[in-house]
Amino acid sequence: MYNCLRLASCIARTGTTSTFSSFSAFKTISPARSFVSNALLVSKPNGGGITFRDATKKSLLTVGRTFRTPVSRYCTKPSVPQERGSKAVGYWLLGCSGMVFVAVILGGVTRLTESGLSMVTWKLLGEQMPRTDAEWQEEFDRYQQFPEFKLKNQDITMQEFKLIWYMEYGHRMWGRAIGAFYSIPALYFWTKGYFNKAMKIRVLAFGALIGAQGLMGWYMVKSGLEDRFHEESDVPRVSQYRLASHLGFAFVLYSLFLWSALDKLLPAQKLVGQIPAATFRFKGLAHATKAAVFLTALSGAFVAGLDAGLIYNSFPKMADRWIPSDILALSPALRNFTENPTTVQFDHRVLGTATLTLITGMFLLSRRRLLPPRAYKAATAVAAMGWMQVALGITTLLTYVPVPLAASHQSGSLVLLSLAIWLTHELKLVKRLPK
Repeated sequence: MYNCLRLASCIARTGTTSTFSSFSAFKTISPARSFVSNALLVSKPNGGGITFRDATKKSLLTVGRTFRTPVSRYCTKPSVPQERGSKAVGYWLLGCSGMVFVAVILGGVTRLTESGLSMVTWKLLGEQMPRTDAEWQEEFDRYQQFPEFKLKNQDITMQEFKLIWYMEYGHRMWGRAIGAFYSIPALYFWTKGYFNKAMKIRVLAFGALIGAQGLMGWYMVKSGLEDRFHEESDVPRVSQYRLASHLGFAFVLYSLFLWSALDKLLPAQKLVGQIPAATFRFKGLAHATKAAVFLTALSGAFVAGLDAGLIYNSFPKMADRWIPSDILALSPALRNFTENPTTVQFDHRVLGTATLTLITGMFLLSRRRLLPPRAYKAATAVAAMGWMQVALGITTLLTYVPVPLAASHQSGSLVLLSLAIWLTHELKLVKRLPK
């Protein structure tokens, strides 16, 4: 179809009138498939459109800014040519986003297996793995000086300690691998001149975010090593606030990497012709959906930080009540939203339901809106993953949070966010033209 429009564009520039012997593109798409095999250019109006006439049925079809037939849904053109090294940079950015994705999954499994507090020291370039029995005993002795061992794991064996230590060590070393995978190619591409001014700013911002993410990870772990667990019901764990910040940084970094990779590898399609106001409104709805997915995922960090998934393991009610009795048990009331496990789980349920409703509405509206072709596929993918994610969450809750299901639910949130990013990226070029 684009070739057809490009041919029409040439006519519009030259003012030439001619007959086209093949218009098969119109035969294979939309209700306009009954257009003809012979189309005659009738006029080139001042509005910028081009009118064709069916040589046999004498029907008219206008192409251009006044092109409003259903076939316009498919009329797109590629973006401007990409700069030097664009594909290589795109694959590098996609690889970085994939590594952050794996880091989020590893972090979730580390939290679910309660391995995060097994390493009580932090070094910028990495801790040395114990190799001898004496080194392992020294590491175990350090662990025994902190609250998790004293209050919770007094019966832990050396073999069990090694298991949780390896889990945390793997997570930390993967984070450092991300830094290397990012910085070495970035330096190479920079010196080769593959980055324009805007991309250089992004590259510096990405590097700063990676560094901040590493520091936030240690800052989070420190909160679980502090001597602050004095109440009888206290359980040594990291601060849910710092955990949410750590996860939030990872989600932001992943989103920026993915968006930038899509810019290079899958440029957004541009609609040809006048864009209806409803399309602009749908773009706003798509961005609202993406924000809702992000917020719901972030609320899941508070659920994980407080082990809130281990209470009220029923759905849709919570202990036979729609609103549990202890939802505002803490004072002042605002503390409940981030420190009361009951309220945190209730909020996550409400946010998940609201987000699913928003996703479903967005999908249904997408069927009735003029959008770039790939945006329809992205909207469908978001809807399918949204329902799957909610099903995973409910199953995880009803089965008392088994590690495989819980990890799948957490990674599912990132998959859903990825698809929402793809959808909004496809709508990137939907902009209002100056009058």
